[in-house]
Amino acid sequence: MNEKISNSVPKSIAIIGGGTAGWMSAILLKSNWVNSKVILIESPDVPVIGVGEGSTPALKYFFQSLNIDEKEWMKRCNATYKVGIQFPNWSTVPGYESYFHPFFSALDSQTSTAFVKQAKKWRQGERVNVLPDNFFVAASLAKKHKAIITKKSLPIELDYGYHFDSALLGDYLKEKSIERGVIYQEATVDSVIHSDKNIDSLVLDTKQTVTAELFVDCTGFSGVLVNKALKRDFHSYSDMLFNDAAVAIQTPKVTEQLESKTISAAMSCGWRWQIPLRNRDGNGYVYSSKYLSSDEAEQELRSVLPEQGKGCHARHIKMRVGRLNEHFLGNCLAVGLSQGFIEPLEATALMLVQYTVMSYINGVENEYSAEKLNKKINDQFDSVRDYVVCHYKINSKEGKYWQDCRENNSISANLNAILQAWTSSDDFESSYKELLGDSAYAKASWYSILCGMGLSDLDIEARTTLDSLATKALAYCEDTAELFIDQAELFASDTTR
Repeated sequence: MNEKISNSVPKSIAIIGGGTAGWMSAILLKSNWVNSKVILIESPDVPVIGVGEGSTPALKYFFQSLNIDEKEWMKRCNATYKVGIQFPNWSTVPGYESYFHPFFSALDSQTSTAFVKQAKKWRQGERVNVLPDNFFVAASLAKKHKAIITKKSLPIELDYGYHFDSALLGDYLKEKSIERGVIYQEATVDSVIHSDKNIDSLVLDTKQTVTAELFVDCTGFSGVLVNKALKRDFHSYSDMLFNDAAVAIQTPKVTEQLESKTISAAMSCGWRWQIPLRNRDGNGYVYSSKYLSSDEAEQELRSVLPEQGKGCHARHIKMRVGRLNEHFLGNCLAVGLSQGFIEPLEATALMLVQYTVMSYINGVENEYSAEKLNKKINDQFDSVRDYVVCHYKINSKEGKYWQDCRENNSISANLNAILQAWTSSDDFESSYKELLGDSAYAKASWYSILCGMGLSDLDIEARTTLDSLATKALAYCEDTAELFIDQAELFASDTTR
């Protein structure tokens, strides 16, 4: 099992399946290995799932690494800037019913230090304000509907993500991939010729036989190569994450205002997203079919939509939550939904695609073993899973679903230890370094969720009104936010965007 991924860069690569995952894989592989032949085969009969329309800051670095102009791709994909996620209704702790998970920057250097100090005081029993919304510039940007562009240049650049039309993004990446030499073929895989762990060839409905040194499975939940043919083991997260279905509805814009945040609001048996694009909003409800029927979920989602969206088409999706144990084995790499899925509470889907492909590229170039590569990807998936599970484990909502989430003890040892460290007198800083040093989430993100949801085993509650430190921090954040341009005004005034 310690054999190298490959003795050399694969000279021929066949990607099966398109969508955002397929085309992200294609352009990354071709751009890094320009002399390799890369072909993407996409079936015209398979619809793209494509509901995820938010990102982490990793997408910014994806485009930068490819030297793709931000203005161009954003305009083509109706994209907006995203500075973080608002989480309403996850907690019933007074003053902490909603919190903001920001993207961080050097602009927060002093206020983030104050936030951590404040959290330490609270954990020791002082009644102080620990709502992250008061300590980070991104939260003030979101409150004021600001983009990440300043009126005058600053020496510091923010970390930020995007909201985008996923179908348009897939089309855009397809165009850019083909420009860079990726070969595109529209065909359906009729049969997969394989041995124990290797793909030998593919037979298409055109009767063509396709061979390659590397096969990449981007065929979604069906997993044509890794699931149906190679039957790789799947590690389910269903014991930790109960949600297994979603309903998505696109609605027209009802206001000229353009938010720079995603809303992830708790519902009766899950949560709903609201994602602002330039021309419409993306809405969806992620829920557990054990507690709610698809009709009930759709009705509950429609009840919170604006009047203009009540008649819009609803799309229902079943989700397989978890990951493969082996993302790469033999000569086949799984990417996207074929390799695994974690509900989009923190908008991590494209980040995991990018992480998987770049880990494979680095693994080949640095002679990783397949075991090392798979562990690296699994650790990233499990790290994201733990952060998502944390939302459910520490919720304080009423209702059978939320009570079951809270009382569910099927959580990882790492998450259990970090929650114990937080609610005890342990040194949380040391615990974080020991348990979460390689986490997909920075320390400030863990502080944000634990403080933001008001988690404490002490009798004393976090202060709901501003104390002097929170007042100073918020004033700084509000003043700094005024240096930035309103998002709607930015796109209205700059036609190049």
